Amino acid sequence: MSDETVEALPDSRPDLKGPEEEVRRLTTRILELRDEYYGRNTSTVSDAEYDAMVRRLEQLEEEHPELRQQDSPTQTVGGRAETTLFAPVQHAERMLSLDNVFSREELEAWAARVERDAAPRRVRYLTELKIDGLAISLRYERGRLVSAATRGDGVVGEDVTQNVLTMGSIPRQLSGRGHPALVEIRGEIFFPVAAFDELNARQAAAGERVFANPRNAASGSLRQKEEGKSPEKLALVHDRLRRLRMLVHGIGAWPLGEIEATTPITAQSEVYALLAEWGLPTSSHYRVFDSLDGVLDYIRQYGEHRGGVEHQIDGVVVKVDDLDLHVELGATSRAPRWAIAYKYPPEEVRTKLENIVVSIGRTGRATPFAVMTPAQVAGSTVSQATLHNQDVVKAKGVLIGDTVVLRKAGDVIPEVLGPVVELRDGSEREFVMPENCPECGTRLAPAKEGDADLRCPNTRSCPAQLRGRVEHIASRGALDIEALGEVGAVALTQPYTPVPPPLETEAGLFDLTLEELLPIRVTVSDPATGAPRRENGELKLLAPFQKKNGQPSKTATELLANLEKAKTQPLWRILVALSIRHVGPVAARALATHFGSIGAMRAATREELAAVEGVGPIIADALLDWFAVDWHQEILERWAAAGVQLATPGHPGPGSAAGEGGGILAGITVVPTGALEGFTREGAVEAILAAGGKAASSVSKKTDFVAAGPGAGSKLTKAEQLGIPVLDADGFRRLLAEGPDAVR
Repeated sequence: MSDETVEALPDSRPDLKGPEEEVRRLTTRILELRDEYYGRNTSTVSDAEYDAMVRRLEQLEEEHPELRQQDSPTQTVGGRAETTLFAPVQHAERMLSLDNVFSREELEAWAARVERDAAPRRVRYLTELKIDGLAISLRYERGRLVSAATRGDGVVGEDVTQNVLTMGSIPRQLSGRGHPALVEIRGEIFFPVAAFDELNARQAAAGERVFANPRNAASGSLRQKEEGKSPEKLALVHDRLRRLRMLVHGIGAWPLGEIEATTPITAQSEVYALLAEWGLPTSSHYRVFDSLDGVLDYIRQYGEHRGGVEHQIDGVVVKVDDLDLHVELGATSRAPRWAIAYKYPPEEVRTKLENIVVSIGRTGRATPFAVMTPAQVAGSTVSQATLHNQDVVKAKGVLIGDTVVLRKAGDVIPEVLGPVVELRDGSEREFVMPENCPECGTRLAPAKEGDADLRCPNTRSCPAQLRGRVEHIASRGALDIEALGEVGAVALTQPYTPVPPPLETEAGLFDLTLEELLPIRVTVSDPATGAPRRENGELKLLAPFQKKNGQPSKTATELLANLEKAKTQPLWRILVALSIRHVGPVAARALATHFGSIGAMRAATREELAAVEGVGPIIADALLDWFAVDWHQEILERWAAAGVQLATPGHPGPGSAAGEGGGILAGITVVPTGALEGFTREGAVEAILAAGGKAASSVSKKTDFVAAGPGAGSKLTKAEQLGIPVLDADGFRRLLAEGPDAVR
């Protein structure tokens, strides 16, 4: 990556303090973006910008190893936040992601490394279209479908078996012979382009929301629950599910010995042929090439005819065809080394920039957004795009009223590239960043000297920040309160309704009563300006918690029931819900496991917090800053008084009581990894803690045992390199029951 690329990225430019300061700024920004993405399923930068930041950080850490911290984004994998909407399913083998390349040169460099490591064996490449859909794993036992699960965080996904069966294209029982005792089939679920267009037309005609793109439609359709729906709604859900399609593209868990014994296959292309014989839907678009020249020609041809494929594609996947080489080449902690995804350049269109409005996020960040005449780009309709901050607006040179070039970077995130200057007619006007918060009037200011971003410092009372925090509390990555979404967050916090909102801060969330919900009226906002809509001069108001006859709506009663259930969510979810900067699911789990209670974390020193594996000094500072705010203390006090569990029941205290004689594993550190039979991921950690041991998230010289199941990956490799004893599921159970001497 060139220095020019880095200079163009917000918060990633080196300054006079050298590489140490650049590493700090990059780490802070990347963690902030991970918080947004995994906690709220949103992102304020393009995939390309995010990837460039990570790659620059990797480069700096390679050049200066002493700057690599244990909480660096290069050392952790950001997984999708878990949900309680569907039952969890643990994958028998971890579902990995794919590394990306964006140019011919990067692809050639990847192939050169593969061929060097495979020498003297000849490398053949299986090349296939990268479907823009939803990753799914089908688990078959002796040929019968047992479960269908989403990717989730790669280890645990969601059980969507019933909805997958409703699709009608996935066999309950495999055809043919040679079915192993267990095999996981990996693939992608998607809406064909034609079916997606028909779906959106029907949605619009029925007055329902239309979907932004086929991938969102596929995800939204597959993750629909049948309970509580009327017969009419249920029929629509089933209709959408039957329009979904799936193509399988590989295998997950399947013991090598069973492959050799039941079906002597040696190549990925032979796997595809076998899957087709078993009655599974496979793509007709894959090809095997003896050299990279054929791969490059394939990429060129489909890049020129992307619209001619029945489903949306965002690139091409290139895999080594030889299965033995898969084993030899191995994988990193995040992706296989024997496969790569080539991403096509983003599509670009021209549209009118109608306005630039400023939005305040839950962290107070003031972000200008481009409001544009809706345009079709990369297969979806785009009407808004982030402009990041006032410096970016100036750098892009766009004026309100311009015709602008719009693209979707990586076919995902819309981005305004710049104006078409020659089309200006003199009516355009310059954007002026407001001096004050558009929602509370507080003067905007950078969080610290030198920051490009402006923030609203009215953290406690700014309606936009409070609304964002309440919505975050309800998100799947936090407390998973299904009845409290965006509309509910607005209703509980909006200040300009006839009745004062019930929440001044999130402290009162668990004290809500039906009597407080029923009088609420909320305004409907104009998406182009953010201002409340009016009809005949009067504010347009909705009553989200009340039926027409004045009785409580189903939403109101479900909200109170969901809040009651959320009080007993695991401690790590409570931590995520508190919107502590940088504390996402990974750090929250580590903190909850180590300390066992909010009180113990609050009493800990910076050094004690930073010493927790997976935390580090940046997150430690963020925790101390959060605890130092008085109204944050009020949140904890009122939540505790309302019955929210701020401690893990039965937890022996900081450090899991290691070394205090508190159990059979006192003083013993165990790293659970992979799919341990009979244990969920949380269950394995809880079992270690209950036995008085320390459950660590990474392998080091201080680790006593590694309990490894299928999909263990890099942790297992490191344990073997360090000579640390490795236990399977049976050995792990024996360790828990009889202690370390029984398994040494």
